[in-house]
Amino acid sequence: MLRISEIKLPLSDADASDATLKAAAAPLMGVAVGDISALKVFKRSFDARKANLQVVYIVDLALKSAEAEAAVLRAHPDHPHIRPSPDMVWHAPVHAPTSWGMDWPAEKSRPVVVGFGPCGIFAALCLAQMGLKPIVLERGRKVRERTQDTWGLWRKKVLNPESNVQFGEGGAGTFSDGKLYSQIKDPRFLGRKVMEEFVKAGAPPEILTEAHPHIGTFKLVKVVENLREQIIAMGGEIRFEQRVTDVLIEGSDGNRKVRGLTVLDQATGQSTELRADQVVLALGHSSRDTFTMLHARGVDMVAKPFSVGFRIEHPQGMIDRARWGRHAGHPLLGAADYKLVHHAVNGEGKGRTVYSFCMCPGGTVVAATSEPNRVVTNGMSQYSRNERNANAGIVVGIEPADYPTLANSPEAFASTLGANFDDRYAEKGVFHPLAGVVLQRQLEGHAYVLGGSTYEAPGQLVGDFIAARASTQFGEVVPSYKPGVHLTDLACALPSYAIEAMREALPAFGKKIKGFDRPDAVLTGVETRTSSPVNIRRGDDFQSLNVRGLYPAGEGAGYAGGILSAGVDGIKVAESLARSVCA
Repeated sequence: MLRISEIKLPLSDADASDATLKAAAAPLMGVAVGDISALKVFKRSFDARKANLQVVYIVDLALKSAEAEAAVLRAHPDHPHIRPSPDMVWHAPVHAPTSWGMDWPAEKSRPVVVGFGPCGIFAALCLAQMGLKPIVLERGRKVRERTQDTWGLWRKKVLNPESNVQFGEGGAGTFSDGKLYSQIKDPRFLGRKVMEEFVKAGAPPEILTEAHPHIGTFKLVKVVENLREQIIAMGGEIRFEQRVTDVLIEGSDGNRKVRGLTVLDQATGQSTELRADQVVLALGHSSRDTFTMLHARGVDMVAKPFSVGFRIEHPQGMIDRARWGRHAGHPLLGAADYKLVHHAVNGEGKGRTVYSFCMCPGGTVVAATSEPNRVVTNGMSQYSRNERNANAGIVVGIEPADYPTLANSPEAFASTLGANFDDRYAEKGVFHPLAGVVLQRQLEGHAYVLGGSTYEAPGQLVGDFIAARASTQFGEVVPSYKPGVHLTDLACALPSYAIEAMREALPAFGKKIKGFDRPDAVLTGVETRTSSPVNIRRGDDFQSLNVRGLYPAGEGAGYAGGILSAGVDGIKVAESLARSVCA
């Protein structure tokens, strides 16, 4: 088959028939329309850079013979938009012996996956598909029970620290826009496998063809449940409300191996030991107690950069008009999104990058804390994306050099981590692996106080924020955050360099999207969980650098940023683990 890209048609052909696409593709290849025997749309996107919006297609097609396809490739050897269709099918690298399906070998422990977010789901799914019967340990509850717990915070200001936006079946991605696109390099098309598995589990088929696909929370709930049942049907086991409290490691430096886990059953309060020779650490970016435990056990990890900022809300109609122009409101286009970047040049914020993060068209801002007496914001959309406001994180990149140190903040380390730390981290220029966690907790605790200590979030209008004055009443833009927004002055909610960089960036964004810096747009704080503050380091074999059998994976370990990339990383880790077990 051949892959033909950059087929541009007018908006009226946004649902183009096979005949229309064949008629557009044939002259590009120099063949007759009748020579095309089959055609399938691979991707569809929209080009809004010109007044007359265009629909852009990528198609896979077959000609009447393999020789005819080869002739087209010979005739266009350097054409960037005429290429062979790649093999996008996932091929399992190994498979457990058939006998293991009947009687698991006594000398081998079943692989264990810690965490059942996107990474853990796809690690477990692929392990099961390779016949390895994984055991999954998830500290939170099943997705429907978890949904009820999450609403408890949003509606009643009651937080369940073990079942919330961060913890539970489906991970943090369940309460998001359900975005299924990424900028990762994916030469094996593992992202395609992630999306095909989603479709098999009940996701809308169009996620396979849309350039920026999404599912939305309500649809994700059923998809996650169906994926769970598939894993169980293949011999896997999912254990909920099971929190890993310790990793059992044997051996000395240079020859350390994982041999088991201590697991707390949160329903009964009983702890047990589980033998485990291969453990996938599919942790979320908020698994702070687990990070602390792993650090105490000497697992190699370092502090990594992340970003902090606020959520911003505008009327979705304003964003639609700015992005789509006269085509705004067209039913095929849906709610418009955006992506913005600004490099600050002035004051304390000089050199900082400010950018939009996790943009949610037609969505809501949600309470996303996983710890008592802290406020964290995130964004969420349903599949329909039909809420009144658009929201996105406006965040500033920070580095480990910005984090607290033992030398200047010993009380912060003691109060937030409650552990004794090596003296080497007190040396100048040496960053504690958990220093980013300390900073997150400081900012989230202060946001809780700024919001009135009721889980309401502190907020401010954009005009007041730029002018450095407190806000006292809302304008046309009504914030969507539940349990509520408490108007105040956000200047002290983040480090001063971040505030200055954002004050510079917002008017610059207003020049790119008309009205972006409108005075009554609402900022809600704080956004601190943009990515993991730690990197649990691993080698080319996906195992920890200093503990064999331990497989750091996904967003929490610092190897992904979103549903799709986390799922892809879960597949890669499962493949490496399977090769090791079946060797």
